[in-house]
Amino acid sequence: MSMAEATFPAPSSTDDGDVVIVGAGLSGLFTALKLAPMPVTVISSAPFGKGTSSGWAQGGIAAAVSEGDSPAKHAADTVRAGTGIVDAAMARLLAEEAPARIEDLLSYGIPFDKDLEGRLTLSREAAHSERRVVRVKGDLAGKAIMAAITEAAVRAPSIRVVEGYAAHRLAVVSGKVVGVDLWPADALGQGESVRLTARAVVLASGGIGQLYATTTNPKGARGGGLAMAARAGAAIADAEFVQFHPTALDIGRDPAPLATEALRGDGATLINARGERFMLQVHEDAELAPRDVVARAVFREVQSGRGAFLDCRQAIGARFATAFPGIYEVCREAGVDPASDPLPITPAAHYHMGGVHTDAYGRTTVEGLWACGEVAATGAHGANRLASNSLLETVVFGARIAEDLKGLLPGRLATARGLARDETSRTADPDAVAGRIKRLRRTMAAHVGVVRDRAGLTAALAEIEALARDDGLPLELANMALAAKFVTVAALAREESRGGHFRSDYPEAKPGLAQRHFLTMRQMQALASQFNEAEIPCSSALNTTLAS
Repeated sequence: MSMAEATFPAPSSTDDGDVVIVGAGLSGLFTALKLAPMPVTVISSAPFGKGTSSGWAQGGIAAAVSEGDSPAKHAADTVRAGTGIVDAAMARLLAEEAPARIEDLLSYGIPFDKDLEGRLTLSREAAHSERRVVRVKGDLAGKAIMAAITEAAVRAPSIRVVEGYAAHRLAVVSGKVVGVDLWPADALGQGESVRLTARAVVLASGGIGQLYATTTNPKGARGGGLAMAARAGAAIADAEFVQFHPTALDIGRDPAPLATEALRGDGATLINARGERFMLQVHEDAELAPRDVVARAVFREVQSGRGAFLDCRQAIGARFATAFPGIYEVCREAGVDPASDPLPITPAAHYHMGGVHTDAYGRTTVEGLWACGEVAATGAHGANRLASNSLLETVVFGARIAEDLKGLLPGRLATARGLARDETSRTADPDAVAGRIKRLRRTMAAHVGVVRDRAGLTAALAEIEALARDDGLPLELANMALAAKFVTVAALAREESRGGHFRSDYPEAKPGLAQRHFLTMRQMQALASQFNEAEIPCSSALNTTLAS
């Protein structure tokens, strides 16, 4: 069956027995395909195959598949990029299983770039020691991968898709996740819900980029998965570490289109309005410095009024249209010719290294709940994700979740009996909701963004808590506020600068803080109360809370 012929049924509250996957990006669909022939229901809030961060990924997938490269080198680069808090075992696992997952993707017909002899064409990106990024037509990897994986999912008899519905709450009985509550995608979690019971729930719901005013993420990336898991009792790891992509196109679009790092890998440079190549004075690797370093440098140029631009004219020039067709089309729609004009850029919220804490098989700290993709925090990224490891993580851990679930006997998977229904039918004025979302996003961008300090973070926390005190808040917005609060409180607690987390009041990394942090919702709320009530060092408050 083709996508054009596909039709998807509405959910029914009588459904049960399936593994339910929340999210239809690469992590969700790859997991579903690997689970075959086990019956799986995939929840897709956007039209199936659309509106996913995976589909917008330009860079490609990192894998050590060339002569001279090795998983050990890939793992070492991953650990180095993560600035001291990468789980080394997870990095090794990620790198070692990468070649097999590339073979899986090739088997689905994904047209990765190859040379005349049929070997994969590999590119190098920032902080990689080797050329190991597998691509499709320069900047179309995500689009091509999602097209092939979506077609495979439509054809798979074991996969059922529920389209146009969004999950905003997990059903929990006796400490076990036994289902999800769904609302129409545009209902914001208001009105009557439909409950799907499940033998297991896999969160593959994406990241948190839409908590920020400027982001490369689609509308659905609002932190809902993180918030749902936290409300169910799951531990959240490393929430403060948000990666800001340094080269989002500043052309007035929301989300902001991404100008892939591969452009800099091919020689494009960063200049300001004076034509000065400012990265030469910032880092020895100049434009190929780690993303957090480049993002802060671009941020400084923008904040200073000098502006920041990606100059592709000499290095790429007339090749741009064929080498990077996706970006070229976006640029031309905006009235900019990258072959002759520098591209205006700004940092944008791009990827969340933190998320729901999982083990090597995607298990969360709550029975019945797994997570993979950007919503999960496996420890493989540390404080600063290595370029093109994100799509790799989705397929590596998606496959491992499928292996784990297949190995569980039916009697050991969750069962549901006597679940209560929520008949609440609160509604809020759409304009008022839109205004609150805009306010939240502006607050996060202003105070919990590329550069942070205690005063700004404290102001953000107060604003988020004021928003969350609204009793009539739609559930989707309440989840956004909760996810934002986790990021803000964790950023307050980490009184140092490390990777994607930069504190202007604590600009250096502290060796004693080179460790991951895990917070339950109860612990996060306790920390927030301490920050609000006393002028004590936030790190002391964190230690006290974690010890309780």
